[in-house]
Amino acid sequence: MSAERIDALAERLRPHYSRFLAGAGKDVLMTGHSHQAWPDVSREAQIEAWDTAASLIDGKWDCIFGELVPELQRLVAKRIGSSRPKDIAIAPSTHELVYRLLSCFDPGSLQVLSTDHEFHSLRRQLARLEEDGVKVVRLPGLAPDLAERAIRAIESERPTLIALSLVLFTCSRVIVDLPRILEAADRARIPVLVDAYHAFNAIPLEIDRWPGTVFVTAGGYKYAQTGEGASWMLLPEDASRFRPRSTGWFSDFENLESPAPTQVRYGEGGSRFLGATLDPTGIFRCRRVLSWMDAQDLSVPVLRAQSILQTQRLIERYDSLNLTSRGLGLATPRNDPERGAFVSFEHPRAVELSTRLRAAGVRTDARTPYLRFGPAPYTTSAEIDRAVDVLASVL
Repeated sequence: MSAERIDALAERLRPHYSRFLAGAGKDVLMTGHSHQAWPDVSREAQIEAWDTAASLIDGKWDCIFGELVPELQRLVAKRIGSSRPKDIAIAPSTHELVYRLLSCFDPGSLQVLSTDHEFHSLRRQLARLEEDGVKVVRLPGLAPDLAERAIRAIESERPTLIALSLVLFTCSRVIVDLPRILEAADRARIPVLVDAYHAFNAIPLEIDRWPGTVFVTAGGYKYAQTGEGASWMLLPEDASRFRPRSTGWFSDFENLESPAPTQVRYGEGGSRFLGATLDPTGIFRCRRVLSWMDAQDLSVPVLRAQSILQTQRLIERYDSLNLTSRGLGLATPRNDPERGAFVSFEHPRAVELSTRLRAAGVRTDARTPYLRFGPAPYTTSAEIDRAVDVLASVL
């Protein structure tokens, strides 16, 4: 039955990805956790961006910030369970937004509580700040009692900022106890940065219910299928007390011609965290693709249901072929609510396995020691089976 349910949606969607799927040829795309295929409407949006610049010249910015950005904010807010679209800042990358948040704090007293399973952009940035004296406490992301450890650290370490992922990029573990961590942070009046990249458009979110001062960031590169250049950060309601040192002229766009103030001003809502001139084509694509998903009834619950069926099938195929006997471990939780939208296998030569899989027509990726398989809504049950069968032969 699972095959029929997977294929019903996949076969309906595949014609809408004709250009990307044609480019892949006969390869099986198992990179849905990293770079999903873009639907054909994204190409139309790319052309629309060019045509808008050609027709409006500098006037395109009035169109972008007056029409496109507000529409994109509404589309994103709808998919993360927020009623505050105006509090969403848009940027080319999440790193730009995260660094802008870090720049709000005094480097001499900044102390960050995080985990040892954060994505490279945050991991690298925190490591660099450590060189300048910033204290970083890293909790073991795979610890079953992560929430308890985090709560104890909040009480004992009293960090300036907490930064952690909702879904770990290494093993697809969902931090289901995140609300408990947020409650503890709220009691201690500590702001929290939540990296929701592996959750956005893959796991239903109700961010308005999250307590405390929470910054949430993600973007379109992965499960939103919009490509580069359209990342976002939802600012908390009390964001006006945060004054980024890293700030661009778009952050006070409306007052550019006003007399210079005695103190740097910031725009309202999400514009407080805006940067400077950017390539807007990602905004065109993201707005068009998310609108197309709405028209196709691809709500987040629908996408989540497809993902659960697909990842279940990956794990079932792994079990049926007894790949544990060949030295391949399952790093991803078996329990559906604790599993993200991809399946991660553990092997000491994960990178080599990914290279050999690519040569055999199955595209995956690896973050040593994790070999990651990411189906997408258009992935069929036959492709899932073939991918694991090829993995077995490679092993």
